[in-house]
Amino acid sequence: MKIEIKNARVKQHTVYKVAGKRVPGVTTILGILNKPALVRWANNLGLQGIDSTKYVDALANIGTLSHYLVECEWRGVEPDLSDYAPQDIDRAENALLSFWAWRDQHEVEPHLVEEPMVSEQYLYGGTIDCYATVDGKRALIDLKTSKGIFPEHIHQLAAYKNLLVERGCPVANVRILRIGRDETEGFEDRVFDLASLLPHWEIFLACRRIYDLQKQIRRQ
Repeated sequence: MKIEIKNARVKQHTVYKVAGKRVPGVTTILGILNKPALVRWANNLGLQGIDSTKYVDALANIGTLSHYLVECEWRGVEPDLSDYAPQDIDRAENALLSFWAWRDQHEVEPHLVEEPMVSEQYLYGGTIDCYATVDGKRALIDLKTSKGIFPEHIHQLAAYKNLLVERGCPVANVRILRIGRDETEGFEDRVFDLASLLPHWEIFLACRRIYDLQKQIRRQ
């Protein structure tokens, strides 16, 4: 099995390959799903005279930086912030403070951080945020800087959990850790047992099949 990585610091630009053939990532596969909450949000921005595309780009920069700061914390290295604007650093540091508040409540030992993986069985790839021992249990931790936790986030978790299982990593539970970009948001920590992920895994597999069918149709 060979994984090729490009621009690994930005997960959406990672390239995954199995036996030399490129395979889609988790977020690409789930991108086929309709997201009505996102449509309503963009519409509200438009009514306020805000360009949703530019707004999303700004939030993406802050989200990427927030993930990077937490990654450096997990790795125990000093972050390089030279490529980021001061206002983005300020907002990302709010998320880091939320992460610290969560970490202070738990015993956390990271094992894999920002680890790219591929599924040889289902032919897809993904980069997990962190695989760690949390309070004595092996857990998958997925970081979010969004305003809420949405169903597609849990679909992602199910797909990432399978990547760990295929690699032979035991998983007792999975959790979404939402760290706010605003200083008033704090954090939200939702823990899911493996049984609760089963329907989300089935949704992901259905999306995987639809993704292939759509690709086949485009080639006709």
